Amino acid sequence: MTPENALPKEHYLNHGYGWKSWLLTTDHKRIAWLYLVSITLMFFLGGFAAFLIRLQLLTPQGEILRNDTYNKMFTMHGVVMIFFFLIPSIPATLGNFLVPLMVGAKDLAFPKINLISWYIFIIGALYVLWIILSGGLETGWTFYTPYSTSYSTSNVTAATLGVFVLGFSSILTGLNFIVTIHKMRAPGMTWFRMPLLLWALYATSLIQILATPVLAITMVLVAVERFAGVGIFDPALGGDPILYQHMFWFYSHPAVYIMILPGMGVISEVISCFARKRVFGYKFVAVSSLMIAVFGFLVWGHHMYVSGMSPYAGMTFSLISYLVAVPSAVKTFNWTATLYKGSVSYDTPMLYVLGFLGLFMVGGLTGLFLASMGLDQHLHDTYFVIAHFHFIMVGGAVMAYFAGIHFWWPKMTGRMYPEAWGRLSAMILFIGFILTFFPQFILGYMGMPRRYSVYVPEFQTLNVLSTAGSTILAVGYVMPLVYMLWSLKYGEIAPANPWRAKGLEWEATGPIPAWDNFPVTPTVTEDAYNYPQRPVAEIERERAAGRAEGRMPELASGD
Repeated sequence: MTPENALPKEHYLNHGYGWKSWLLTTDHKRIAWLYLVSITLMFFLGGFAAFLIRLQLLTPQGEILRNDTYNKMFTMHGVVMIFFFLIPSIPATLGNFLVPLMVGAKDLAFPKINLISWYIFIIGALYVLWIILSGGLETGWTFYTPYSTSYSTSNVTAATLGVFVLGFSSILTGLNFIVTIHKMRAPGMTWFRMPLLLWALYATSLIQILATPVLAITMVLVAVERFAGVGIFDPALGGDPILYQHMFWFYSHPAVYIMILPGMGVISEVISCFARKRVFGYKFVAVSSLMIAVFGFLVWGHHMYVSGMSPYAGMTFSLISYLVAVPSAVKTFNWTATLYKGSVSYDTPMLYVLGFLGLFMVGGLTGLFLASMGLDQHLHDTYFVIAHFHFIMVGGAVMAYFAGIHFWWPKMTGRMYPEAWGRLSAMILFIGFILTFFPQFILGYMGMPRRYSVYVPEFQTLNVLSTAGSTILAVGYVMPLVYMLWSLKYGEIAPANPWRAKGLEWEATGPIPAWDNFPVTPTVTEDAYNYPQRPVAEIERERAAGRAEGRMPELASGD
């Protein structure tokens, strides 16, 4: 091993090995790892519940789980995946790691609050998991009333308290990002020189701060009604269950963008790097993130077309739901234009990006079906909604998350993962996803309702296909866990910038020293995507030469 291949003698990962050095750290990079480990465990727990659901649906009469156990499993799957994985996934892991590096700062604005946010997340998540695993929770992840206030026998009050506590973690993370991006940017980094991931995280943080308190208030009101018998949502007590839906979806539809907006930022970074081009229409892509955040607060009513709302209100929500597709389309068209005539190299992160583009397109277009008042009458509460949601959240957010983890893994660990296994896992995951969820569009259109543990025999073939796909999907998710863990010890030593990417984070040594991202505060003189276009064959030749020498050659002049 040559000296330039050796890892730094001391960096943020080996700065200390004791439990105190990790559990009491205020280094944003280590806190990112605390989140990464935590949400990975949550992801596989929620995935296990999903696998049990698919096993139950292999046969029309559902012979694996009892009906009440099935209800508890899909509740656990929804609660764990949405609140404990999807919402914190990119902001809490990649966001925590990258925001200070991308702005040229030594840490986030409030390092201690950053650590507190992780502890709040852990306390809230473990508490809710204890409630689910010990007594069960059968309301679904939406906690719909009056079921959650009158009819459910599970411990709803305790679970809503856990979700209430969990919300503070999201709020504190968003606050930290906003202050850091506003106040700690390196000299010369204007708003329109920032990486697009920062724009996406900034828009996400606004939603976290403004929308999460509404969910917290709603959960408190559910607990008060259930505990004190005050009529708020329960019609038996003089309450209004439609009021709950308005309050819940006022948070939960913007929460969809908490999950997907950071992924869109990751996609912009990866596409620009592997196409070797500036992002086409940078300013439009940047502003579209803010537009998605704004429109996201105005479309909650399209979840409630069948609730008896005024047709005029429904028409308004339908129109705004179509309008929110415009900034998403701006991003998609601009990503496609960035790829056009680019020197595209198909490394693992890029394969995940291409998977994201295909699945997100299907998810977005089917969302327009559900935004239509007439079609929604037929498709509401069917498996069509399940398929649409998963194409956006799993096909979109999770694929983007995997793209980001693979892209920045060399910077986070100083090690390379095995590229062949990465490419194989990306393809397996894509195939497994299509087999799992595309049949559900057909099931939903045929009329199969969601959340049912039994169904008519005519639906069995498509359900068997969906369950078979879920086993392939599970393999696609387990493979990265295995080879990433392997790479931590046995992976090839990574150069500081293996992808020849732009951005301040790639100018820092990798792995980065503890407490000192940049010895000297950097000065920014150009935007984050100053890629001159070069033939892909030339780039591949340089990459192959660098691998053969055990390192990547230095950037050529003007590269």
